[in-house]
Amino acid sequence: MDALWVFLMLLVPLLLWSSSTFVFYFKKCFYVAYMMVLGAIAIPLSILKCGGRDVENMRVVRALVRHVKYFLGLRFDVSGLEHLQTEGPYVIISNHQSSLDVLGLMEVLPDRCTMIAKKELVYAGTVGIVSWLGGIVFINRNKTSDAKSVMADAAKTMLEDQIRLWVFPEGTRNQRGDLLPFKKGAFHLAVQAQAPIIPIVFSSYSNFYLRKEKQFNSGTIKLKILPKIETKGMTSDDVAGLSDKSYDLMRSVFLSISGFAPITQSNGPPSHH
Repeated sequence: MDALWVFLMLLVPLLLWSSSTFVFYFKKCFYVAYMMVLGAIAIPLSILKCGGRDVENMRVVRALVRHVKYFLGLRFDVSGLEHLQTEGPYVIISNHQSSLDVLGLMEVLPDRCTMIAKKELVYAGTVGIVSWLGGIVFINRNKTSDAKSVMADAAKTMLEDQIRLWVFPEGTRNQRGDLLPFKKGAFHLAVQAQAPIIPIVFSSYSNFYLRKEKQFNSGTIKLKILPKIETKGMTSDDVAGLSDKSYDLMRSVFLSISGFAPITQSNGPPSHH
C-alpha cells in the first residue's frame, strides 16, 4: 500500500508537468470537489449566521470562495467597481461561459446580492444546499410560464427585501467566442421592479480554458462593470428594446476586452423570447 502511495505521489506531478489533458481533468475535478468541501463548511456557518435561508449568507459564501482562483492559476482584472456602489435594488446581467464564472461573480459580488439559477443547481450536493441558504432564486428553464411568475415574485422580493439579483441572460453556458441571444426574463424583472440594470462583461476564457481541446492553463480574466441602465418609467413594451440595447453594448465590450475583431453580422439577437 505504501508503495502505491509513493508511486501516485511521483506520478501525479509528472503527469501535471507533461500532460495538458491530465491537467485539464485534474483542475476540473479539484474545482468541483473543493467547492463541495467549501459548501460543507458554509452550511453550518450560514445556519449560525442567519438561522436559515437569507441573502446575507452570500457574504459567507463570498468570503470562503474568494481564494479558490489561486489554486487554479487564475487572476481577475476588474474595472468599473464604482458602478456597483448604486444604492438600493438593481439587476446585474453578465455573460456566461462556464462554472468558473462563479469565481468572477464572487470577486465583485455586492452586499445583499444573490442569483437567479436553473433549478437543477439545488440538487448539486453541498453547493446546492448553500445556494438555497444564500437565497438563490431557482427557475425551471423549460417552462416559460413558470419563469415569468418566478420573475414577478422576484421583482416583489427585490423591492420588499431591498436585494440585488444577478442574472445570466444568455440562459446557458456559451464558449463560442460571441454572446448568445438574450432571453427576456432579466429585463422583465428590472422593468417590473423599476430597478436599474448593471451589465458586467467577462472576457473570453479561450486563451486559457478550452473544453473541447482539454486545456486548462493559468490565465487572467478581465471583468468590466458598465454604468447602470435606468428602467424608471419603462413598461413591458420597452423590454425588447432594453434587451437589444444591453446585448449590443455587452457584445461590443466582450469583443473588445477579449481582443477579438468585431463580427460583422447583425448586431441584435435574432429572436425575441
